[in-house]
Amino acid sequence: MVIVKKTYKYRAYPSREQKTILNRQMLLSKQLYNLLLEKSQQHFKDTGKTFTKYDMIKWTTKLKKEHPEYNEVYSQVLQNVPDRISKAYKNFFRRVKEKRKGKKLKVGFPRFKSFVSSLTYPQSGFKIEKKRIDLSKIGRINFVNHRDIDGDIKTLSIKKTKSGEWYITIAVEQEDIIPFTNGKEVIGIDLGITNYATLSDGVVLQNRDISKEECNTLHKLQRSISQRKKGSINRKKAVQRFARYSEHIQRIREDALHKMSYNLVNSYSFIAYEELKIANMVQNHNLAKSISESSWGNFIQLLQYKAESAGCVVVGVNPQNTSKTCSGCGNVQDMPLSQRTYNCEKCGMSKDRDLNASMNILKRATSGQGGSHASGDSASTSQKEKASGIVESGTILGVSR
Repeated sequence: MVIVKKTYKYRAYPSREQKTILNRQMLLSKQLYNLLLEKSQQHFKDTGKTFTKYDMIKWTTKLKKEHPEYNEVYSQVLQNVPDRISKAYKNFFRRVKEKRKGKKLKVGFPRFKSFVSSLTYPQSGFKIEKKRIDLSKIGRINFVNHRDIDGDIKTLSIKKTKSGEWYITIAVEQEDIIPFTNGKEVIGIDLGITNYATLSDGVVLQNRDISKEECNTLHKLQRSISQRKKGSINRKKAVQRFARYSEHIQRIREDALHKMSYNLVNSYSFIAYEELKIANMVQNHNLAKSISESSWGNFIQLLQYKAESAGCVVVGVNPQNTSKTCSGCGNVQDMPLSQRTYNCEKCGMSKDRDLNASMNILKRATSGQGGSHASGDSASTSQKEKASGIVESGTILGVSR
């Protein structure tokens, strides 16, 4: 039995009055966040000690007595603000440790916020009905209940997007029995730009490309912002039109990745991928835009959490030399990015660059026993045993045992 964490997302339609209340509460949450961050920094300068989460909650309670306007926000929502700051500091110190160990990343000290776009209710302060959600100190908000909630509700958040749309997200935990394997083939996957994904059995997958017309529309809306006077109503309208269309493009891409990852985890029992350092790769200005739009990191996350209920295992491997190594004899040779076919100088093997890399990824994940299924051969018994062994060892990614 495992504990599976899931998040349900629903489109919400608050009334005009409720939008005013929500915007007001988000403004107060932003003010509280900045006050607590300033207080924590000053406390450390004065005492040399950390202003803990408990200290922040205690100080917030005192602040509410001096400034009654903070009582407009539900108490548990206000207590979530110190939790956000506490997590921001923990992430900051974690990145500091990682940088000391040699990782190339930005440390990113917690910064003051110019806006807060969401409110979080931890387990209380809300009641879910069939078509409405009753939020404390806000009222009953209409939402599109397109999917039943299954599990114990942990948190509920209401968020406003840049285009002015509202969404409700509900995080739940549920006990589930995860099948050890769905008994299907094992695969290695190489992510790329020319071809989005090349599998070690020869299958090539393409992401949903944004058309030239859609790109032109996006650029036209972006230019219209600069043509409007700063601070004017027309500029605000232009910003909202651009944000709405940008979110439309983003949803198209996300939908394609959801469908692709769903098909993969239901078609294979074991998927090996490269643990790419995407943050380092986007420093190449020639490829940064293409890599960012590909959303490899998001795609891997989708694979990991969808694999839980599909009887599939998703495993990452070291990406070093996967494109430079011959999948036939193991010879390593230089492979410029422009060279799309791997011609081995030692054994004479000739294969597509991405197919050769995906076969190496599978071999690396299965300790050299993976092999290739490019000719349609079924997975060997040893491969399936290894995949089952990985699952039984409790390393299903994204699942809490």
